[in-house]
Amino acid sequence: MKKFAAIAALSASAVAMSAGASFADYTLNILHINDWHSRIESNNKYESTCSAEEEGKGECIGGAARLVTAIADRRKALEGQNVLLLNGGDNFQGSLFYTTFKGAVEAEFLNLMKFDAMTVGNHEFDDGEDALAPFLDVIKFPVLSANVSANAQSKVGDRIEPSITLDVGGQKIGIVGAVTNDTPEVAAPGPNITIEDDIKTITAEVEKLKAAGVNKIIALTHVGYPRDKELIAKIPGVDVVVGGHSHSLLSNTDDKAEGPYPTMVDNPEGYKVPVTQAASYSKYLGEFTVTFDDNGVVKEAKGDPLYLDNSIKPDEAVLARIKELGAPIEELKNKEVAETTAPIDGGRETCRAKECEMGNLIADAMIDRTKDQGVTIAIQNGGGIRASIDAGKVTMGEVLNVLPFQNTLSTFQLTGKDLKASIEAGLSEIEEGKGKFPQVAGLKYSFDKSVAPNEGRLKSLEVMEGGAWAPIDEAKTYTIATNNFVRGGGDGYKLFEENAQNAYDYGPSLEQVVADYLAANQPYTPKLDGRITEIAAAAAAPAAEPAPAAEAPKAAEAAPAAEPAPAVAAAEPTPAPEAAIKLPDLPAASGEIAAAAPKVEAAPETAAAAPAAEPPPAGPAATSGSAGFAGSAAGAGSAAGAAGGGAPPPAAEPASAAEAPKPADAEGGATPGRGRACSGGHVRQPCCRSRRQFLGYRREDLRRRLQVEGPRRGQSGIQAGGAADRRDAEGAAGKLSVSATMKESPSGTPGRAFFMARCGQTQHCIPRPPG
Repeated sequence: MKKFAAIAALSASAVAMSAGASFADYTLNILHINDWHSRIESNNKYESTCSAEEEGKGECIGGAARLVTAIADRRKALEGQNVLLLNGGDNFQGSLFYTTFKGAVEAEFLNLMKFDAMTVGNHEFDDGEDALAPFLDVIKFPVLSANVSANAQSKVGDRIEPSITLDVGGQKIGIVGAVTNDTPEVAAPGPNITIEDDIKTITAEVEKLKAAGVNKIIALTHVGYPRDKELIAKIPGVDVVVGGHSHSLLSNTDDKAEGPYPTMVDNPEGYKVPVTQAASYSKYLGEFTVTFDDNGVVKEAKGDPLYLDNSIKPDEAVLARIKELGAPIEELKNKEVAETTAPIDGGRETCRAKECEMGNLIADAMIDRTKDQGVTIAIQNGGGIRASIDAGKVTMGEVLNVLPFQNTLSTFQLTGKDLKASIEAGLSEIEEGKGKFPQVAGLKYSFDKSVAPNEGRLKSLEVMEGGAWAPIDEAKTYTIATNNFVRGGGDGYKLFEENAQNAYDYGPSLEQVVADYLAANQPYTPKLDGRITEIAAAAAAPAAEPAPAAEAPKAAEAAPAAEPAPAVAAAEPTPAPEAAIKLPDLPAASGEIAAAAPKVEAAPETAAAAPAAEPPPAGPAATSGSAGFAGSAAGAGSAAGAAGGGAPPPAAEPASAAEAPKPADAEGGATPGRGRACSGGHVRQPCCRSRRQFLGYRREDLRRRLQVEGPRRGQSGIQAGGAADRRDAEGAAGKLSVSATMKESPSGTPGRAFFMARCGQTQHCIPRPPG
């Protein structure tokens, strides 16, 4: 009704003028920040804490000391004019200052800046009332939110007001606050605080202000730029919106801005509403001027945010105070948060090229933190992993060395089709060591880096559903967790930015998520469980030594007993047996299939002659690997990475220096993979010619043992359970590391001898040479 009120006022102008009334315009200057996120110290270009070296080079941005200077400078420049300083919320969470002091440091510097009002953000509720109530105890300006309702048991009480009215230059300015409706889902307000609907509560509060004679009303919100434009600015009676939550940069000069500053939105009552926001992390100080007519209708709004780079000199007194406050931060870095049973590998060469222990830890921690929100998949870019952690006690400083970027936990939804395309893109620059390599949880995939980038490197992609792996459904929408950098399109994950649904990028800091997960699972044991498999290296290995491969078929046809493996084994003396390997903990849903490593019985040193004829197969070959995209049964997704990429199972074996047991025989059937005849035009040859191939066969041996021993031990049973159980067995077998497997055999037999013996037993089919 504001438009009609203005017309009515004009029709009564003669009466008003005779009474001496003035129709002069009113100009209000608004300075504002939002989403400071405890950036007490200045930021570098990666939005993490700026180093002394970067500060010396003039590369630092924002921070409390620059904010104090910039606000003081602008107030001085606007002296004698009408000025408001507003805060759009989320001052908590984002640095070790908040982790250590829980809002006390933020309150100290906000008071120094002398804000006129602030709305609460969702992160103000991250630690419930235990951090928010003490903050409200010491803050010296109004804290607002119309949709926050505290009951009688709340420590907050009535200190979060729905609105206030300020007298600025003789005019009443109404300010209404609001926080995002999903605060209970993304933060922890607790049982004594209710978050009500923002539109309903703002509308009701605006009506109260209008009834009190206030005709200039600002909505100070923490709901995000899209909602501010589409809904808040269209509430009748709202004249200006100063927002936060989406970290939106609005600008008239920056090409990367989400919109103009301010963005003018048509209100249904027939007037335009300026909407503003000033990015985040104290990188900008928003400033715009609004001109109202005598009836409170906005006639004009203009301005641009001020970039707080090295042109803004930090306040020296504030810098000294920050240094003083920072002393306990060093104590926090030395705080022990957990313990590990072994080093956690976070090396660049592994985490940017294959499954790595640190990637598994971080991705698992993401899912654990967000599982109550329906998240089933997590993705961490390998480049965001910056260090390893030694065995033993783990300090917060070590966690910060791994994750130094102050990234936050992000959640969003994406279709299976876009997820598949994103994983493919993440595999596109392995050779260059780029940081986009996807470390995952809740996903299992295989890739072949011999394929050209973005042309099908991803060979299989499965998701965990109901305790079993299932192929990705391209039409289905999945709920995913990652870090805010990747969710925003960083490292080439453009579809995460462009096609994400229901994205939220401002969860807890990732380093704290990982520290909490380590603490809850200590002593933590690093793991590699086969969730990521490179298949090219194993498949290509036999071709690396063409000479032996050319001779092998003749030996196989003439006398299978004359295999070279035993001779090589004899050339290297066998050291004393070492302790048997203890298998790592099994993955979830494995049914505890294998609780101990199988034994390998020692065989006589002298190899006996093997029969020339091959017995017919007595049972089906063991299944290896997960299904590929095209329903491939060639083992392209094999978690074990066995040589040959899913070639036919090995054939009958000659005797060798170490004879593997035949557990299936005890059950009345042939060991899977033995005794199969080659198809026409093919002959046998030994296929294990490297330690990499040995690892594949070592895992295959364990996998076969799981297949036949599971039912005997009264467990779920791979053969009875079908494909899902087979995949679980493969996951268990895939946990064996190269170093552990090569060190010793399951029975304690020295690794070298076992390697040669196993290779001597194992054969596969190759095309018969001409002649």
